[in-house]
Amino acid sequence: MVARIVQRTGGGNDEGAAASIDQRIAAKRERVHILTGEVCNNNCTFCMEEDRDGRKVTNSATSDESVRWILEQSADCEEVCFTSGEPTTNPRLPVWVKMARAAGARRVSVMTNGRALSNERYAKGLVAAGMNRFYVSIHGHDEKLHEGLTRTPGSFAQTVAGLEVIRSLKRYGVDLHTSTVVTKRNLPHLGEIYRFLRGHGVDQVVFNVMQANGRGDTYFEQLFPAYTDIAATAEAFFAEQALRAKAPGAEARTMAFLVDIPLCTTTRLPDFNRGYVESYVHYEPPSDAHAALGVDLAEARSAGSGGGLVQLRRSDLDEAARQKRPACATCKYDAVCEGVWGNYTKRFGWDEFVPVASGD
Repeated sequence: MVARIVQRTGGGNDEGAAASIDQRIAAKRERVHILTGEVCNNNCTFCMEEDRDGRKVTNSATSDESVRWILEQSADCEEVCFTSGEPTTNPRLPVWVKMARAAGARRVSVMTNGRALSNERYAKGLVAAGMNRFYVSIHGHDEKLHEGLTRTPGSFAQTVAGLEVIRSLKRYGVDLHTSTVVTKRNLPHLGEIYRFLRGHGVDQVVFNVMQANGRGDTYFEQLFPAYTDIAATAEAFFAEQALRAKAPGAEARTMAFLVDIPLCTTTRLPDFNRGYVESYVHYEPPSDAHAALGVDLAEARSAGSGGGLVQLRRSDLDEAARQKRPACATCKYDAVCEGVWGNYTKRFGWDEFVPVASGD
C-alpha cells in the first residue's frame, strides 16, 4: 500500500471548500503519522515501500511507550493517522487508537488496504476505540484490475467487503475515503472506479498519482502515465460527471480528487476537484537512511525518551527526489508546488510543464 502519503483535499465536507487550490495548500495543517504495520499483506506493483524487510524493522520498533510520547507532542495536531506497512496486522492498533482519543485527538484515522475490515467485529472494535476515519486503498472496480496491481488473489473481495462494513458504521460518525493509485492500467477507468466506489458508500474518492520512487521507479515504464495524459483523462472524466449531474436524482457534485500531480498540468480541471498531499510529521528510530538529513539536522530532530527517535517530515523525504527548473519561479503555483520527481523528468523531460501566469 502507499503508506507515506495520505491524500487530503480542501474540498468535500472539509472547511475551505470555496478556497482556490493554492489557498487550500497554503492553509493546510500538519497531521501526525504513527508507523504501525507489519509487512503489507498485499504486494502492489507501485508500492513506494520497496524495502519491506527494512520497513518491518522500523515499524516494529513502535511501542506503547513511543505512541504515548508521540501523542504527548501532538496535542494540537489536526489528525493522528496510523499508517505504513498494513496497520491492521498489528494487534496493538485498537489500543493505540483508544490512546489517541484519550489524548484528545479530534480525528483518528488509519490508512489500510481494508481487507481486515471485512471482519465486522474487528472493524466495530476500531470504531468503538475511537477511530473515526478510514482511508482504504483500492485500485480498480473489478477483481482483474485491482488484483493485477496488488498481486494478491482474493484481495479485491475482502477490500470491497471491508468498504461495506465501514459503510454500515457511518451512522456512528465515521468517514470513509478511498485512495486509488493512478497507473497506466487503471487510468482509462476513472469513471467506472469512481461510480463503483460511490456506490459502496465512499465519501471521497481520491485518485493519487503514483510516485516515481520505490517500485514506482522499478516498474516506471510499465506503470507510470505522463502527467498530461493523466490530466487529460481526468478532464474528460469530470466533464462526463458534469453531464451526469444534470440527470434527476444525480449527485450535485463529484466527490473525486486528483492528488500529487504538478498543478501546472491540471488548470483545466474544476478547481474543487484538485487535491493536495498533506503535511505530516512522524518519528522513527535512527538509521543510515537519515544520513541525508545531515548531521546537524539529524541531531536537532532527535526526539523521544533518550533521543531514541528522529523526527521526519514529508518534505525531508521528498525534497531530494523532486526538482524544479528556473522557469518554475515564474509560475503562480511556485510557492505551493513541490516540484517534479527527478526520476520522472529523466524519462519524460520538462516540455509538458508550462508555468502558469499569475492572472490565469
